[in-house]
This record gives sequence, C-alpha cells and structure tokens, in this order.
Amino acid sequence: MDNTKLKQLILKVLKADDRLWNDDKTELNQTLLLDLVENIDEKIIDLLLQEEDLREKFFVKIKDAYVFKTNDFHFFIEENKVDNSYTQYKNRIGLTDGKRFLKDTNDVVLNWPYKDCVLEGGQSTEEGTDTYFEYDKKTDEYKEKQSKRKEIFFNSVLAHDEIDRLFDAKALTNWKRFTKDGEQAVKEIKRDQDGTIKENMIIKGNNLLALHSLKKQFVGKVKLIYIDPPYNTGNDGFNYNDNFNHSTWLTFMKNRLEVARKLLRDDGVIFVQCDDNEQAYLKVLMDDIFGRENFVGDLIRKTKSVTNDAKVGFNIQHENTLIFARKKILLKLNGTEKDLSNYSNPDNDPNGDWVSSDPSARTGNTKFEIKNPYTGKIDLPPNGRCWSFSKESFERHIKSGKIIFKKEVKEGERGFIYKRYKNELKDLFNLLNSLDGTDNKYMNQVATKEKNNLTEFKFEYPKPEDFLKLIIQSSTQPNDIVLDYHLGSGTTAAVTHKMGRQYIGIEQMDYIEPIAVERLKKVIDGEQGGISKSVNWQGGGDFIYFELAKWNETAKEKILACESFEELIKFFDEMYERYFLNYNLKIKEFREKVINEEEFKALSLEEQKKMFVAMLDNNQMYVNKTEMADKKYSISEEDQILTDLFHNNEK
Repeated sequence: MDNTKLKQLILKVLKADDRLWNDDKTELNQTLLLDLVENIDEKIIDLLLQEEDLREKFFVKIKDAYVFKTNDFHFFIEENKVDNSYTQYKNRIGLTDGKRFLKDTNDVVLNWPYKDCVLEGGQSTEEGTDTYFEYDKKTDEYKEKQSKRKEIFFNSVLAHDEIDRLFDAKALTNWKRFTKDGEQAVKEIKRDQDGTIKENMIIKGNNLLALHSLKKQFVGKVKLIYIDPPYNTGNDGFNYNDNFNHSTWLTFMKNRLEVARKLLRDDGVIFVQCDDNEQAYLKVLMDDIFGRENFVGDLIRKTKSVTNDAKVGFNIQHENTLIFARKKILLKLNGTEKDLSNYSNPDNDPNGDWVSSDPSARTGNTKFEIKNPYTGKIDLPPNGRCWSFSKESFERHIKSGKIIFKKEVKEGERGFIYKRYKNELKDLFNLLNSLDGTDNKYMNQVATKEKNNLTEFKFEYPKPEDFLKLIIQSSTQPNDIVLDYHLGSGTTAAVTHKMGRQYIGIEQMDYIEPIAVERLKKVIDGEQGGISKSVNWQGGGDFIYFELAKWNETAKEKILACESFEELIKFFDEMYERYFLNYNLKIKEFREKVINEEEFKALSLEEQKKMFVAMLDNNQMYVNKTEMADKKYSISEEDQILTDLFHNNEK
C-alpha cells in the first residue's frame, strides 16, 4: 500500500478516538497523537493493531505478541504530515505586549534561549516554519531565519500535551543522605502518618520542573515559601542569568509562582525578595496569581548605607519583600520576639512574673475614687480617661493580688500598682512591622561575613540569617514545611534547619554542592555562625540530596564545556544522534553547509555555542519518570527505585 493510502487508512482508524480531533472531526491533533504513541497509549495501539495493513507496517510479531514499532510510526507521520493538523490552542500567558493582554491575542514574542520554559517563541500566523542560520554579508554576522512550511502546526504556545509532558514528574538521581556521621546512601524516604514526606531535601535541577515534580507530594502542605529570585537588573552575578528582558522575566516568575501557590497550605504565605527595578510589576503579577485581597504587605530590608548610583542624588538603601497569603483570612503573622526582661516577681506573686501597667482606659464611665489604706492618698483616673476595671473587678483584683497598695508614695505617683502578668500575654511576639528589616543586622555586609565563614566561594548578595529567622518565626511553627526554590547560598535551608522546621531547597546552578550542601553539612556539625547562639543551636539532624535526571541538559553542559571549534563540531554528531533537537531545524543543511562556511568558523566560540544550544529541544532537558527505564538514559536501578518511592504517595 502506498503512503497516501496508508495515511488515509490511519486517519480513518483514528476517527474512533475523540481525543485526537476537534468537535466536527475535521482537524487532527497530530502533536497529541505522537505524544500518546510515545507513551504507548493502549487505545491507539489497539486501533492500529486491528487493521491488517497497519499491523504489517507498524508491528513486528515476536512469538505470540505484537510489538509496536514506535519510531517507524513516528517517522511515517512526520514524513507524511497531515495538512489539517489541529492547531486551536488557547494562549494562557496573561501578560501584556504593551498594547493588549496576551490572553486577548495570538502574538507571542518571548524567547528562552538559556532558560527552560513553557514558551518557545511564536508567530502570529498559523503557518509552520523551519529554523536555520544564514550568514548576512551586510551585517557581517549569522542570523537565525525561518522559512515557511507547507503543513500547519501549533505555534503560539506549546501544545497542551507537550506542556503536560514538560511538567511530568521527573526521574531523580545521585541520591545522598548527610548526617553527623557523614555522607550515607539513601535507603528509605521517611514519611509521617498521613504519607507526607518528612525529609529535609536539597534538589538540583531546573526549579520550574522540580516544582511540578513536587506537586503530587506537597500540594497544600507547604506553610512558608521564601524566594530571592534574580532581580532583572542586568547584573549577571555568580553565573545566574540576571539579565532578562522585562516581559520574559515576568513570564519566568509567573510560571513558577503559579505552581508554587498550589503547594501552599490554606494558611500558608509566600515572601518574595525583590528591589525597585521590578517591584511594582511583580506586585501586579502576584495580585493576579494570588488575588489582590490576599496581599499582606511589603517588608522593607535595609541592605546598605550608601547607594552605588549617587549621580541622581537619591540614596537607595533598601530592598522589598512582597508578602502574599494563600488565604489571608486564615493567616496570622508574628513579628520580633517581645522583650520580656522587665518582667519579674519581687513579691513572690503565685501568678508569676509581672510588670506595673497603666490602669486607665480611654473609654468607659468607671470613674471612682481609690484610697490607699496606708497613706490615705486618693487616686482618680487622669483627665479624659476612666479606670480599665469596674468597682466589682477592683475588689477582686485586690483579693487576687493584681492590685497592691504602696506603703510609701512619692510625689506624683499613684498610690497603687496594677499588675500585668506575663502569662496574660496573648503571644510572645510583636506585630510584624513593615520596617522590621531595617535593622543593621539585616544588611548585606552581615550576610557576606556569615557566608565567608562557611565557604571560600564567591557569592553575590546572600541574605543574613537573622532576616530569614525573622521571616520563618513570623509565619511557621516547628515541623512546618519551608520551601525556597531559588536556594542560592542556602541561607533559608540553614536557618530553617536550626529552627526545627522541615525544608525543601531547589537550585539548578553547579554551586549547589560546594556552597549550599557544604554549608548544611557544617550546620549539622554544629557551626556557631549566624543565628546559632540565639537559638542555642548544637548541631544534629540530616538532609537528603538528589538531582533531576538530565538529558538535553547534559548536552547543553557539554556544549558550554567545549574549548574549541573543533570540539564543538566533533560533538555535533553525538548531539544529533543521542539528544532531542528542535523538530523544525534543518539539521542536514546546518551540518553540511553552515558549519563549513568561513563566516561561521570566524564567529567567536561563545557565539557558536549559543547557536548549538538553540538547537536543543527545551522540552527534553530532563528525563520523565515514565521513561527512566529506557536504557539510553543510563539511570541505575537504585535511582529508579528511589524515584518510585519518592513519587509514591503511600506511607
């Protein structure tokens, strides 16, 4: 049977699966078809198996079983594109292009060459394109170009099934447990009675994908999220790309905040560190995600004494921390600990420590004379005020010892003492003040000294442990779960560990081990920096470390590690054979033409690497759990077992 008839037969057979078609069954969702086939969808395989011609073409019989030739089917579909492929996907970005909200238009102008993402660029037509590179003699540089395809394919956003694939639970590797006895193998994953994982965890990998891998286990269970994301300042500090354009940065934040919100408990809260560069826009974005009614406030932290930009004559010394509740009606924050050093019990009152308190009140009508039985002094409430107790309560207070008369009264003093007992305090904390962070102990220079005592690695602008202590004690209780998915130098995890809470830290940069992990190992050993003395930290506890299993991410790392043009070209064949490249690249033209052109060879190695990285499919940066048994990924049996244990909700 020729390919045209075979294609028509496939379309006829697939009509029986409503998932693949629009309402009137005139447009096939080819992307969904291929994704379901790759996941060995039973319904589709069964439909194909029932037709003899399709069975002969796409199956091989081994003894009494038919094995589906997935690659052959995929290749056939790609080579014989269906002209009416289903493309009607809604744009759910929710940001503006400067004129309209993106949700009201099909134009998407965002591109993510170095960040794993949901979007991969787009165009405002529904015509497909091939991407290629061509030398422009006028500008003396290579330009990325596109040529139209005949077939139609999705364009504005990744097809929903591909987004689902991107966000599927990931395989987890390189497991380690760290205790006071050193590094150990992970043999189990501890859970509490309801099945919730009860482990301190440090995770290396893209934080967007890691958050989605945490969803099943931790949805509605996290009490506090604190993040210190890149500020979008143009200052590319310590290997973290901090130079997004404005709309890209907002989309970067939006993708992560949306899933982070799902992890919060109903009484949970999120603190997001930022500065004036994006603070106003971030507030509006978070209003949209968390609800404007759930905005709590802006916690100000003094970062330095002198600004780095004094030319304009305005001294910027602070940063912002936007606070949003999951449900504000359920949230109760505490501020700094109250100073109770003035409470004492000089008369051995059985009710405990006390301080002398003002017995008057602003409103009421309880104005009566109080006579000191020892000195005869008469007291009345101050002008315009009344007593805070009635005559009946006054008599009870005397009997209980809450009111005691002075045997000696100095000029201008009241003749009695009205006690306020420590045990009458509703809580031991002040209100969290929007300026609580302005104390000098919260400044950057303090954090830098703390970090320097723990590691020799350079790290720009770590946060002081006392500032994290303020946030953690304001919003959590012991054993609550704290999440930081921009872990950086590990301050959040270190402070949370010392304060007896459970933590999850996520970081994709390579410094996670030499900085954050090493810092936490010192915490377990009982290091005495930061808040250690104030919380009487003596060491102990443990945490587990693991990584998202890399695939295309490994290819990107190999590209960036190449030290010459020759190494880069040598790697191309491995990249083409082993890794997933963007489906719309003209690979053959690039391999046989572009890389042999003198103009390409004349590019800097950095520019050549960027072109190679752009070829990788960002949907395939990490290995999905459902595919980890494939031998090509080389994931060990031990890692597969632990991955299953992690993603399994049972006790």
